[in-house]
Amino acid sequence: MSKNIEELKSLSTQIRRDIVRMVHAVNSGHPGGSLGCVEYFTALYGKVMNYNLPFTMEGKNEDLFFLSNGHISPVFYSTLARFNFFPVAELATFRKLDSRLQGHPTTHEGLPGIRVASGSLGQGLSVALGAAQAKKLDGDKSIVYSLHGDGELQEGQIWEALMYGAAKKVDNIIATIDYNGRQIDGDTDDVLSLGDLHAKLEAFGWLVLEEKNGNDLEAVIAILEKAKSETGNGKPVAILLHTEMGQGIDYMMGSHAWHGKAPNDEQLTSALQQLQLDEITDY
Repeated sequence: MSKNIEELKSLSTQIRRDIVRMVHAVNSGHPGGSLGCVEYFTALYGKVMNYNLPFTMEGKNEDLFFLSNGHISPVFYSTLARFNFFPVAELATFRKLDSRLQGHPTTHEGLPGIRVASGSLGQGLSVALGAAQAKKLDGDKSIVYSLHGDGELQEGQIWEALMYGAAKKVDNIIATIDYNGRQIDGDTDDVLSLGDLHAKLEAFGWLVLEEKNGNDLEAVIAILEKAKSETGNGKPVAILLHTEMGQGIDYMMGSHAWHGKAPNDEQLTSALQQLQLDEITDY
């Protein structure tokens, strides 16, 4: 689905409305990181990634996406629905019994757009690298994209995967780090500092790009397109995407407090007032 920038900006606001309404309805979920990654998802599915509908699990001759930090499922589900993978009305079932929209994405219910169960942090890069290598073996020139939390990089398996990707020259992957500096227990610098992440990734043999304005849609599109241009050169590509947890809702920004907390009725009203559109298409 190809949309112009203004349409995508409006869609970003609608996705933010979906996120807060979904977690409010069941008093459960992870709004903070979801809100921070809206521009990434909108750019990826609206401009950058080559994919086909109807969805097929194999994804032959199309780009693939793997969400590693699966707790930000609200933004993933809303994006998939808004880009016609499944009906928007199904967002109303989020985290309910027998729903295909579990708190962390799963595959057993066959939700279109989901290729791997995620949420056990640290595993997504290994999966994405495996898929990227499979494409190389198949002669498929498509790209594999993955998204990871910065707190997730405290998991050891991530670093094993980073080492593997460079050693095996898996150069058809673009791994993006949601670099918001916060995790469930506080700031990443306080919980377990990542140090000079840019230098560490480079030392592991990755080509590293960085975007300071990760909530600027045009900037996100540009950095993803730049990353695409760097694939095929013998190195895997990583993007450090600086975002703001809770972006778009004033009382959620600047804190880790909304990592996994749902707004109450009054807070939801405030959030929706801040997320106004000329044409609102709430489910």
